[in-house]
Amino acid sequence: MRGGRAPAILLGGGAALLLSLLWMPALLPVASRLLLLPRALLSMASGSPPSQPSPASSSGYVPGSVSAAFVTCPNEKVAKEIARAVVEKRLAACVNLIPQITSIYEWKGKIEEDNEVLMMIKTQSSLVPALTDFIRSVHPYEVAEVIALPVEQGNSPYLHWVRQVTESVSDSSTALP
Repeated sequence: MRGGRAPAILLGGGAALLLSLLWMPALLPVASRLLLLPRALLSMASGSPPSQPSPASSSGYVPGSVSAAFVTCPNEKVAKEIARAVVEKRLAACVNLIPQITSIYEWKGKIEEDNEVLMMIKTQSSLVPALTDFIRSVHPYEVAEVIALPVEQGNSPYLHWVRQVTESVSDSSTALP
């Protein structure tokens, strides 16, 4: 063995490739991917996609079962009052207040520009309608912004905590004010 090469003549094709790659540490990541290639080709030939663990099955989290809702408020005082109320009512597990945002929008035919506070509310997706109704009932704006986006992935323990904190509201059959 001179020059760091394996005697490829004495080894079978796959073994020669693997052995020569092992002598080149920089190519080791490539070698590990090549070893997976036959499995991928076999699954493609059989018509079934390669098996990959789904994010939901490994964490127990159901994608989209938690949402992040965004609400703008005219000032910090209003935002804090609404935030405390939705957490107390268990309509949300957590509310982040993001101060000093600038909103530019069209309202009644005129371009407006206002300083606002953005609320980022974490809740169960099933609670978004009740959360929206509550915010509309207490918000000072004629048309309150409530936009909810489902959370597809995230820190599993956090997402489970959001569901746990808001569980009693989603399980109850009583209407919220």
